[in-house]
Amino acid sequence: MSITVKYPNLPSMQHRETGCFFLIAGPCVIEDEKMPFEIAERLIEITDRLGIPFAFKASYRKANRSRVDSFTGIGDWEGLELLGQIRERYNIPVVTDIHNETEAATAAQFVDVLQIPAFLCRQTSLLAAAAETHRVVNVKKGQFLSPEAMRHAVDKIRYYGGNDIMLTERGTTFGYQDLVVDFRSVPIMKRNEVPVIVDITHSLQKPNQPDGVSGGNPEMIETIGRAAVVNCCDGIFMETHPDPKNAKSDGANMLPLDLAEDLLRRLVEIHKVAREL
Repeated sequence: MSITVKYPNLPSMQHRETGCFFLIAGPCVIEDEKMPFEIAERLIEITDRLGIPFAFKASYRKANRSRVDSFTGIGDWEGLELLGQIRERYNIPVVTDIHNETEAATAAQFVDVLQIPAFLCRQTSLLAAAAETHRVVNVKKGQFLSPEAMRHAVDKIRYYGGNDIMLTERGTTFGYQDLVVDFRSVPIMKRNEVPVIVDITHSLQKPNQPDGVSGGNPEMIETIGRAAVVNCCDGIFMETHPDPKNAKSDGANMLPLDLAEDLLRRLVEIHKVAREL
């Protein structure tokens, strides 16, 4: 079956020109005023060299935390302003999460893509608020949902006037403390005529740990990445950090920044071969 994918109206997503997948990457959350710029600059260098369309991602606030003492951010306005500065300084699209309706219009002033967390992908009022900003909306597939069910998220966004939509596969709950990626999700979600992204870091989380801090399996990042590009995903999502062991959120499943170029170089080569098959 031939599927027509309508790519969002963002320069970095128009990857048909380069023939490459696009990349959404950055730290889990803004931890300070310096770190996000360092990561953005390094990723821009790498993606420019490899011809990968790129959008920077960071959360300005983490709302879904297991423990009451978990780090949530440096302040909403401070985080959003830093994202806006990255967007303007480097002239790249920027992605951030939103968690309720009131955040949508506020965050849309600073970023190009509003991301709906997996746990919230069925929240109609949140999807509606994101759609009404006319920003690109990236919806992460809930760990509890089938890929077929994501059609309803797409329908809701379109109903409320959103035209630029992406869907992201990030694993499905397998028992209490594991996730698995069903790569059938990629072609199934493409039936909605939207770009489909594979999150190659959150898919490796080990959630619901007794200490309230999610674990991870980062040595499998390349394995998931290779499978994603072979299955012709449109984009790759990954979180990266200069020092994951000391990251303030999701460090257990993030890619060390110094490994990003080698990984992406190999994924580009695999993607070239996959396109020719």
